[in-house]
Amino acid sequence: MDLRILMDERGKKYLLEEGEDFQSDMGIIKAETLEDSRPGDVLKTHLGREIYVLKPGLSDYLELMERRCSILLPKDIGMICAYTGIVEGSRVVDAGTGAGTVAMYLANLVGESGHVTTYEIREDFAEIAEKNIAAFGFKNVEVKNRDIKEGIEEEDLDLVFLDLPRPWELMEDVHDSLLRGGWAVFYNPYIEQVKLIHRIGLKVGFADIRTFETIEREIEVRKQGTRPRTRMVGHTGYLTFMRKI
Repeated sequence: MDLRILMDERGKKYLLEEGEDFQSDMGIIKAETLEDSRPGDVLKTHLGREIYVLKPGLSDYLELMERRCSILLPKDIGMICAYTGIVEGSRVVDAGTGAGTVAMYLANLVGESGHVTTYEIREDFAEIAEKNIAAFGFKNVEVKNRDIKEGIEEEDLDLVFLDLPRPWELMEDVHDSLLRGGWAVFYNPYIEQVKLIHRIGLKVGFADIRTFETIEREIEVRKQGTRPRTRMVGHTGYLTFMRKI
């Protein structure tokens, strides 16, 4: 993985590729100096400002990588990972790849013995996702530039995650592709979509159907006192979970 993640004195992070100079209002560090650095090193710019070399972590990379679309936030992705219990060796399908965020979180969990297939209908998004996934070094992810509604080719899956408009149009196919005990998870912004997913999910044969909305609010810790921040990450979307029994 030929990536470098740096942080300046203000806490701002930067993603650099191999052979690239660091340049910001904090100063310049030549690529040759960066090549000789290791995670944990503290470098100085030509202006004498400190720059910290970080170990390339997935959360940092996902924050900094190229994307041309909105992505799921950690509060929602964490809920998916925790609730479904995806582990090493699991086989997963993700649809609505976008920049590849969900696919990479899942790939990190399923490990080398598992596999993630992600479907993206837009060619430009699929190209960006492939670039992002390859840059971080994942070998267990396949990006398919096609409409998943044409049919899910994979079988015996542990999880199918859909971030799509009108996902109820392929719920029978999702059900058929899962192992018994496998999970289907749907991300939707509107409650009317959730109601339809519940109804069709029961009709298709899913059980244990539940919908959650995750709200995130950071706590502000200051010398004057501690309190919840006045701004928070409120509604992003509803997550509906159902299981093939």
